[in-house]
Amino acid sequence: MGEMTMRDALNAALKEEMERDDSVIVMGEDVSGGAGGTSGKRDAAGGIFGVTKGLLPQFGEDRVIDTPISESAIVGLANGAALAGMRPVAELMFADFVGVSFDQIFNQMAKFRYMFGGKAKTPVVLRMAMGAGMNAAAQHSQTIYPILSSVPGLKVCVPSSPADAKGMLKQAIRDDDPVVFFEHKALYARKGPVPDGDIVVPFGEAALLREGRDVTVVAIARMVQFAAKAVDKLAEEGITCDLIDMRTTSPIDEETILESLSQTGRLVVVDESNPICSIASEIAGLAASEGYHDLMAPVQKVTAPHTPVPFARELERMYVPGPANIEAAIRSVLENE
Repeated sequence: MGEMTMRDALNAALKEEMERDDSVIVMGEDVSGGAGGTSGKRDAAGGIFGVTKGLLPQFGEDRVIDTPISESAIVGLANGAALAGMRPVAELMFADFVGVSFDQIFNQMAKFRYMFGGKAKTPVVLRMAMGAGMNAAAQHSQTIYPILSSVPGLKVCVPSSPADAKGMLKQAIRDDDPVVFFEHKALYARKGPVPDGDIVVPFGEAALLREGRDVTVVAIARMVQFAAKAVDKLAEEGITCDLIDMRTTSPIDEETILESLSQTGRLVVVDESNPICSIASEIAGLAASEGYHDLMAPVQKVTAPHTPVPFARELERMYVPGPANIEAAIRSVLENE
C-alpha cells in the first residue's frame, strides 16, 4: 500500500481500466490537446485538472479524444459510443456545466435501458469537478449531486479519499449503467493510502470511519474531512460519534445509516449542497420515516446557505460548512432531547 493524491488515484484507475479493456475510451475538452514541453512529443494537457495526463502517449488519439467546447456534444458522443459497445469516460470539467447537456443526461442516457426494454446497455461515466472553497465563483463552485441523484437510472458517486476515488471509478467504468462521478476540486491534491492491486469499491455501501455511542454523523465528499475534525475534537471530551461517509448518493446505503441511528438516537447530516431538496433533506426524511422511534432529538442538517456560491474569499469561507458548524450541530442534538 502506498500514498497518492486523489488526482493520481483517478489517473491510475483510468490507466488500469484502459489497459484491461480496449473498449474503454476517454473524451473531453483538452484531454488530448496541446504539446508536451521540449521533448517534441505530443501529450495531453490532462484536462483542466490534470487527471488524464499521460494517457494520450500510451493509448493514442483513437481512445483519448479531444472534443469541442460543447457539453451537449460530449454527452451525446458518449451516449452513442456506449450504445455501440464502447465504455466511454466523458469529462465535463465543472459540474456546473451539466445544465447545457441535461437533456442528453436525464432524458436519454438515464432512460435507454428502461425504454429499450432492457436490451440496451449504457456504460457511460460522466466525470465532473464540483465544490466551493477554491474561489471559483458561483458558476464553477456548486455541488449539484442532489439534482442528478434524483434522476432514476443514474448512479452517483461522491468519493472523499484517494482509495475510494480509485476503487469507485474502476467500478463505475465496469458498470453497465450510467454513472455520474463527482470529484471535489479541493480534494484533488489530498494524499491518502491506496491499496495495491485491483481495488473495486461497490456502490451503495457507505463507510463507517469512526465508531461512537452518542451521535450519528453522515457526511459527503469534502465534508467527510471536516466532520472527522469535529468528531475527533469532541472525542477528547468523551463525546463519541459514528461517522459515516456516504460514498454514493444514488444508491443510498439506508441500512448503515438506520443501523447507526438505532444505536445513537441522534443524527447530524453534513452536506455542502444548498439546503432545499438536498441529500441532507433526504437523509433527514429517511430518519423521520424509517427511524422515527429511535430519534431522541431533532435531526440537524449542516449545509451551505440557500444562496449562490460567493466569489469573495471571506464570504466563501462563511458559505462552506466547516468543522465548527458541525461541532455546534453535534452539541445541539446532545442538548436537545
